[in-house]
Amino acid sequence: MSLMTDQTARNQYTARVVLGVALLAAGIYTLSGFLHALVWAGILAIATWPLFERAERRFGTGHTLLPVLFTFGAVLMVVVPLSLAAVQIGHEARLAVRFVTIARAEGLAAPAWLPTLPLFATQATTWWDTNLAHPEDARRLLGSVDQTSLLGLSRGLGGAVAHQAVILAFTLVTLFFLFKSGRSLSAKALAATEQLFGSGGVRIARQIVASIHGTVDGMVLVGLGVGAILGAGYWVAGIPHPVLLGAFSAIAALIPLGAPIVLGVASVIALAQGHTAAAAVLFGLGMVIIFIADHAVRPALIGGATKLPFLWVLLGILGGVETFGLLGLFLGPAIMAALILLWREWTGDATHPSNISHTPD
Repeated sequence: MSLMTDQTARNQYTARVVLGVALLAAGIYTLSGFLHALVWAGILAIATWPLFERAERRFGTGHTLLPVLFTFGAVLMVVVPLSLAAVQIGHEARLAVRFVTIARAEGLAAPAWLPTLPLFATQATTWWDTNLAHPEDARRLLGSVDQTSLLGLSRGLGGAVAHQAVILAFTLVTLFFLFKSGRSLSAKALAATEQLFGSGGVRIARQIVASIHGTVDGMVLVGLGVGAILGAGYWVAGIPHPVLLGAFSAIAALIPLGAPIVLGVASVIALAQGHTAAAAVLFGLGMVIIFIADHAVRPALIGGATKLPFLWVLLGILGGVETFGLLGLFLGPAIMAALILLWREWTGDATHPSNISHTPD
């Protein structure tokens, strides 16, 4: 009788596991179009949770005002910069259409500053005169790029922006509910993790949360700092649209080797304007700032939280971006941190700080 009871219990347990896996797969398939939004909402909630907890201790809990305010803060941090960038991109697209139309109809004379370049001035001027100065040469160079194709590209871009706006709205709604019920959700998630995987699973979950905190500090905050400093440098150097270029620098700084590209473009613009000394100083100081941020500040912030050597931090970021896009900036280091923690536990490195039970803030 006891053997039959045990067998029945095992069969029921197996059936529950199979049912749970099937329901989980069905849920993931159903929400496949919104998984990025859910993950982004989770990352934003984890990254801002320490500030949210301080606000709760200061103003009390149990009401919806703080979740609303923090969600609105996310709107200000994400939606407003993206909207400004979209407006600027639309303006630049109209200028591009005008440039192509004039070039194909009348040709374009070389700008006055082109022969004054300190390097490759003759080659650049010759190329311009050969390919853009006369209408037939410009039409041959630009090929099928005309106003119709550019406007079609703009409409396609507009559709993509509309789709991303829907995803963003879903992300913000999810973020609000995470702020509102995050404490109970995290407690239940830790309880379920411990039930399924034991104390080791809880340590991995806490390490993933800590790695997201470190990645936000090391990638986002450092990127914003780099963008602000470089933006000030663009303004001093007299480069057009310094705020926009500074914003692009901040976004590019999220990705390794991204900021130097924007810095190089800005330096070329200063060089084209005849500001040779300003371009040289801007490029030199900018590269020093980027080097310090990438090789000193960022590894200390990310590696200190994730307990990862810089090589694994870099591989996690690059591999994450390659696999998951921008979301990989945060998922990559988190996955690497979990794998390294498993490796240290399996190899018996119990003295490593990452194996000491702790609760990240």
